[in-house]
Amino acid sequence: MDKLTVNNKIINMDIDPDTPLLWVLRDNLGMTGTKYACGKGLCGACTVLIDNKPIRSCITPIKNIINKRITTIEGLPENLLQTIEQVWTETGASECGYCQPGQVMSALALIIEKPRPTDVDIDTAMSGNLCRCGIYQRIRKAIYQLAAVGIPENIHNG
Repeated sequence: MDKLTVNNKIINMDIDPDTPLLWVLRDNLGMTGTKYACGKGLCGACTVLIDNKPIRSCITPIKNIINKRITTIEGLPENLLQTIEQVWTETGASECGYCQPGQVMSALALIIEKPRPTDVDIDTAMSGNLCRCGIYQRIRKAIYQLAAVGIPENIHNG
C-alpha cells in the first residue's frame, strides 16, 4: 500500500508501482484535468507539479513520487484559477484549450521559481509544452501578466 499526497489529500493506493501517475490521476482518482496526449513525455499536456516542479505524469511511475506533494490543475485554489482564467482570456492564450492544464502548471512552476521571468526563462521553462494551435506568443504574454499580478506563495488548497 503506497501513500500519495495529491492536492493536499493523502491517498492510500494498492497499485502497481510502475503505473504512470497520469493513469492513477485519471483512472483511479477521476482527475481528468491532466491530459493524455503523446504518452512519451514530449508534449507537456500531462504536466503536474511534484513538490512545485513540473513533471510529465505520463512517464512518471508512482514509485518515483511516493512521499512527494503532487499538485494537479484541480488542486489549485479557486481564486488562483479565476486569476489564471482571467489572464488567459484577456491575452487570448487559449484556443482549443487541450494543452492548457499543462501550460498553466509549467507556467506556475516557473513563476514560483522566478517571480519575474525573462523571455529566456519563459522559453526554457515552456519549451517542453507543445500547443497545436501555435499561440506561443499569447501564452508568453499570459505568463508575463500572471507574474505581474503575482501568485500566492502557497498555491495549494488545504
